[in-house]
Amino acid sequence: MKLALLLSLLGVAAAANYEPTWDSIDSRPLPEWFDEAKIGIFVHWGVFSVPGFGSEWFWKHWHDDLQQNKTTPYTKLMAENYRPGFAYHDFGTEFTAELFDPDKWAELFHNAGAKYVVLTSKHHDGFTLWPSKYSFGWNAKDIGSHRDLVGELADSVRQYTDMRFGLYHSLYEWFNPLWLQDKENNLTTQEFALGKILPEMKELVEAYKPEIIWSDGEWEAPDTYWNSTHFLAWLYNDSPVRETVLVNDRWGSDTHGKHGGFFNWADKFNPGVLLDHKWENAMSLDRNSWGYRRTIQVSEVYTVQELIKEIVETVSCGGNILINVGPTKEGTIIPIFQERLLQLGDWLKINGDAIYSSKPWTFQNETEQAGVWYTQREGYVYASVLQWPENDLLVLHRPQVGPNNQILILGAGDASIVKWHAIDDRIEVNLPRMSRISAPWPWVLKFTDVTN
Repeated sequence: MKLALLLSLLGVAAAANYEPTWDSIDSRPLPEWFDEAKIGIFVHWGVFSVPGFGSEWFWKHWHDDLQQNKTTPYTKLMAENYRPGFAYHDFGTEFTAELFDPDKWAELFHNAGAKYVVLTSKHHDGFTLWPSKYSFGWNAKDIGSHRDLVGELADSVRQYTDMRFGLYHSLYEWFNPLWLQDKENNLTTQEFALGKILPEMKELVEAYKPEIIWSDGEWEAPDTYWNSTHFLAWLYNDSPVRETVLVNDRWGSDTHGKHGGFFNWADKFNPGVLLDHKWENAMSLDRNSWGYRRTIQVSEVYTVQELIKEIVETVSCGGNILINVGPTKEGTIIPIFQERLLQLGDWLKINGDAIYSSKPWTFQNETEQAGVWYTQREGYVYASVLQWPENDLLVLHRPQVGPNNQILILGAGDASIVKWHAIDDRIEVNLPRMSRISAPWPWVLKFTDVTN
């Protein structure tokens, strides 16, 4: 496809600052707001929420099992509970969202301490949560809820909170005939990429002005098939969000950890060490799925302790964390997810100084004292302590402190200033009795004068 046609499809202006090459695209600095935000909420919602079984990959698993004539939990569920000939598209009319209250969602996410929200605008089944003219008859406005779900949540997030609004978008669609034809042609044709995906993404950006485009579904084709650099050049040069938008690294089978904006690498990525490029840990409260499951068990949900541990480790190593919930087809978020998010919000109200706008410190964690992770902010060093030490005595080897140093424990009221002693190569911190601490687990120490 000639460059002129690509530019015409995207409406790229002649005087562009970023060229459609990775060298140029990768030279764009990430907007500062993202690193300061640290915590986002991911929302996987769509037609897959109707069967609410297995995962958001329900259609693909069910289809493949049928093709292979297998008896599996997917084929068994459908054979025993749905009429013969029932197709995945029939679930679309049942995606009703009649209880969806975008204001309540926005309030919940804000109270969880999130600074940005990323909603699935379209997953791999191709169903769009906005009235896309490139998905006629297979979108939330035409069938099911008959609502513009993207637009409603975007409006609530922006009107009632200070959170940023972003959108997940899948590049490929499992069974779209145009995609299957291009795949059959060994990607020598680009009918799907040029006729569907590029204009669809432009429509999404112009209509809803997302400040994150969280791309996915890239792995079966290189970035040249998706024409990713051309889209990103338009996004950075000419789109209505060109100054504040950022993207991840899922723009082709060859771009993970190499190109784009912040790096996702893989789902639930948490390296446990400091990386030299901004990254994000996308994880789900449900250990087994991103979408809603009717069969979910309490044991399959992250505890608040596990969730905060994940956050502390991620932020200490320079990452952001994107915490996923899967709403029901009616548009509700199940109580156990709400509880986890509100527990997180309570912790952040006390300990947020160690998280928001923080930077990685010289050392990310203690090696001899397990479960202590460090961040720094505005000249202070923070140590998040995941396990209360035996006899209330915490031994640290990393910080070297100055003569005016104080150690405070956040959320301790009149017990906030704690006693400590420097002995040889370590600091011994005498914590107050746990009963005097109002802050929820884990506990954060603030160092006021650290020299290293």
